[in-house]
Amino acid sequence: MKLFEGKSPTERNKIIAAITLGVMAVLALGYTFSGNFFGSRKISVTVIASPTPTASPRANSETAALPSQEEINIGYITTPVVYNPGSNYAPDAGRNIFAFYEPPPPTPYVAPSPQPPKPYEPPPATPTPVPPFFVGIVTPQSVYAGSKTFRLEVNGDKFTPDAFIELNGSQLPTTFISPQKLVADVPSNFIIGAGAIQILVRTPDGKLYSNQVALNVQAPPTPQFQYIGMIARQRFNNDTAYFQEEGKPTPTGARLNDVVAGRYRLTSISPSETIFEDVNLGFKYRRPLVRPEPGQASSSNPGQNQDSTLGSPGRFPTKGSFNPNNPNVQQPVYQPPQGEIPGIPNNIPIYVPPPQPAKPPIPNKDADDDDGN
Repeated sequence: MKLFEGKSPTERNKIIAAITLGVMAVLALGYTFSGNFFGSRKISVTVIASPTPTASPRANSETAALPSQEEINIGYITTPVVYNPGSNYAPDAGRNIFAFYEPPPPTPYVAPSPQPPKPYEPPPATPTPVPPFFVGIVTPQSVYAGSKTFRLEVNGDKFTPDAFIELNGSQLPTTFISPQKLVADVPSNFIIGAGAIQILVRTPDGKLYSNQVALNVQAPPTPQFQYIGMIARQRFNNDTAYFQEEGKPTPTGARLNDVVAGRYRLTSISPSETIFEDVNLGFKYRRPLVRPEPGQASSSNPGQNQDSTLGSPGRFPTKGSFNPNNPNVQQPVYQPPQGEIPGIPNNIPIYVPPPQPAKPPIPNKDADDDDGN
């Protein structure tokens, strides 16, 4: 039969059991509704009314026939039970569907005791690898800001011919002298301001590099004195400027090309400022004329500060027919106040000669006394 083709023995038994149960259900329904499954006789019941109804047993012929034991056994077919736990349709072994899970009573909540926070432990530091190049010392170790181009020597070890010197990330044209020395010229624009410059030696590909060393750029020294006045000569010949140095009670005078404070050469003198040049570094410095507030000691007559026709502070006024700015213009002759010398500060002591004794008068000779005799 095609009904059982491709079916396993278990599936066949199930199909047979289903058919059998269906047949039994049909027979039971037919027997219930037809009265007698094997006959078509009708059962008639006669009811006799009586004043006192009494129950009389029903005759055997009128009693519905019950199925025999053999008929009942027909509906029972023994089917072998095959239990396969791996099958998805197999029932769970030992499972009781009427058993209900009762959870245990909840455990009362107990707050955990506070634990002190653990101190922070930083991760172990990774050791810094040793650079392939080594830089020991650089020459010079310090320079002044604003200096001119200078040569830098880097001394170390394990340098290669393709290595170069790097200043704050900028590559310099480098000359390879030996595995222990490299030299390069540092332009002046690298040392404009004071501070530290980081020096590094590395190769173009960056695989070989060195440790960093610092080049200290110092602020250049400045003159520690003030320009307080000057003495001017006719036609600006041999002018003398006066300066007040720190720590000195009296002013210091200097002419052109004189060295003040041991290192500053006076290169220019004018009524408003002086110019110095550092004999060691070549730096130039301007020192303007110090003009005290009104009421304080001044280095020259205050009236000269406002009158340009009288020269300038600390200078002699131009004489009658000569004016360096315009020789054709006649200038008035300036008369200094009583007790002041133009161009000499008031705080400079002035030599006053001691009084000389008066000489006796020489008697006059009359012309008549000489009579020629």
